[in-house]
Amino acid sequence: MRELWGLGRAIADGQTNGYSLAVGRPAWGDSGAQAFRTGARHPDAVILATLAVSVFHLDSLGVKILGEIPQGLPAFAVPWLSEADLLKIALGGGAVALIAFADTSVLSRTFAARSHMRVDPNQEMVALGAANLAAGFFQGFPISGSASRTPVAEAAGARTQLTGVVGAIALAALLMFAPNLLRYLPTSALAAVVIAAAIGLFEFRDLQRIFRIQQWEFWLSMLCFAGVAVFGAIPGICLAVVVAVIEFLWDGWRPHFAVLGRVPGLRGYHDMKRYPNAARIDGLVLFRWDAPLFFANAEPFQQRLTEAVADSPTPVRRVVVAAEPVTSVDVTSADMPRELGLALADGIALHFAEMKDPFRDKPERFELTEVFSNDRFHPTLGSAVDDYLGDRAG
Repeated sequence: MRELWGLGRAIADGQTNGYSLAVGRPAWGDSGAQAFRTGARHPDAVILATLAVSVFHLDSLGVKILGEIPQGLPAFAVPWLSEADLLKIALGGGAVALIAFADTSVLSRTFAARSHMRVDPNQEMVALGAANLAAGFFQGFPISGSASRTPVAEAAGARTQLTGVVGAIALAALLMFAPNLLRYLPTSALAAVVIAAAIGLFEFRDLQRIFRIQQWEFWLSMLCFAGVAVFGAIPGICLAVVVAVIEFLWDGWRPHFAVLGRVPGLRGYHDMKRYPNAARIDGLVLFRWDAPLFFANAEPFQQRLTEAVADSPTPVRRVVVAAEPVTSVDVTSADMPRELGLALADGIALHFAEMKDPFRDKPERFELTEVFSNDRFHPTLGSAVDDYLGDRAG
């Protein structure tokens, strides 16, 4: 934001370099905006801008150029570290890794959606790590999925990973045989190509769709965007991560829950709030908790289940927790079933149905078998109801 403010002040003070604007503006129109509107992919404007700077010596008139490029390939070198550098490298490396992860993840999903392809995020991270490891031994910069080069490559017609191979070979040949070929490339033309291509990453229609579907998510995205614009990339991404964790905890702290009943003409057991005509089974409370159990929602789970028991129109003899949505339980909330079993009034048994196998294996590790025997666990909600009806009839 400070850079944008400084740019605006410089333009208002008349510090614009007309020659830089003149050589950069055609590159914007030809290689950028038109490429996304009409499919034009001609680099003529950039080539002409480079020739114009070289022939008319516009660099002497204030036009910034790429300048001299060292000849030859980078040499192999082992990056030895001193103790004084470890903290700086750890902090800087962590920040770069965070940006690289966010940049690569967003770019891969965006372009995969456009081309109707599937992307393996784990494979992307493996490739990213291998590339950075190799770059470290050849004095290279950190590598990530580029939010500038990727749109430019797509606008030029790139469709496969072979583009990167061809680009690497061309770049190596340039460094070895013609390092000064791009010496007079004006940075304004290069920036115009990058900016125009990156405009294609702005998914305004998706933002409108998010606003229609869930305004909370829209305003979260606007908050993260403002964080990057005001504080910079690293603080902005850290803010986005913190906000995402808070949102996850908030959603997990107050998940949807339901008391289930039988609906005439509809198989299974369903939420009685959605189906007011659903019938309860006398003496039985079927309770469903639609979230994993962890430290933030263990207490609300116990409170909501106790309230369901208290609101039952008939004396409760058994409570069955439909545990299919409960995909995991952390150590903090592991004691909650024991406390709940003890908190329920005498004569009320606590059972579980449709529990996932990984979750089903945890009672023994959590030392809950002394409270809940194997007959307290049922493979389906229907079998749990049948078991209750059979015990009541007996």
